[in-house]
Amino acid sequence: MLAVTACAYKLDIQQGNYLDQDTVGQVQEGMTRKQVRFLLGTPMIEDPFHADRWDYVYFYKPGRRGKPEERHLTVYFSGDAVTRVDRLTGY
Repeated sequence: MLAVTACAYKLDIQQGNYLDQDTVGQVQEGMTRKQVRFLLGTPMIEDPFHADRWDYVYFYKPGRRGKPEERHLTVYFSGDAVTRVDRLTGY
């Protein structure tokens, strides 16, 4: 029984918005919400209580071996323009 469970296949788990560093580097202050959405896609978290903040979160866990990868990017707006971009982890 132990030998059967040790050979079980484990799937890779991928969740969220995968963004490469080149794409993230293109986000600049003054860009509109529409431009950011076109470049990065729909944010993972668009909180109605914090309408001037978009969070892009990505998580990847290899099935068998390897270290889990987590990335978090936050884009802040004032009105319709980007005021700040925080690369919290992984970018």
